Amino acid sequence: MDATYHLNGGFKPTMKRFADLAGPDYFPTPAWATYALMDNERFEGEIWECACGDGAMSRILKTKGNVVRSSDLFDRGFGTIGIDFTTAQTPADNIVTNPPYNSAEAFVRSGVTLARCKFALLLRLAFLEGANRSRTIFAECPPSRVWVFSERITFYPAGAAQAGSGTTAYAWFVWDKTAPAGTELKWLKPGYKTEYAKSS
Repeated sequence: MDATYHLNGGFKPTMKRFADLAGPDYFPTPAWATYALMDNERFEGEIWECACGDGAMSRILKTKGNVVRSSDLFDRGFGTIGIDFTTAQTPADNIVTNPPYNSAEAFVRSGVTLARCKFALLLRLAFLEGANRSRTIFAECPPSRVWVFSERITFYPAGAAQAGSGTTAYAWFVWDKTAPAGTELKWLKPGYKTEYAKSS
């Protein structure tokens, strides 16, 4: 069986994300991808990591001194379990996460409502495409900044050997309640993958 199959049975050749049979759409975020966000965006106050998995991203978020609240719908051995972010009603100063692929739009709808300051999602760059998102998400609440990765991210199940490079472009989408209207397109400098390799 090909390791890139979708958990619902459909083949996802463009994702190149290796399936995790222990639960739906679970791919821990490499440390360097989170460091790239924290080096370029400042977060004042608490950060809520609302799809925390095994805590890979939460641990990096704490390195800047912020209080980090961690939760997930599924039990990965970290954070508060059973919290469905798409129906949550508890606000936070900031929200940062790598959402489940199939729930990205629902996470945007919840995040822009619940975040008091900033809301950042790690998404495929292709999330910018699509007529429906153009009419809804991007017409009603466009991101303030889109940080495009110069290096490709490869996602693996926790504990899997990491080798090679992904084929899908990713970016950090940041909604900033203090920013003026409009969307800035920015590029993350190359080198994060090498600089933080030992932390991944």
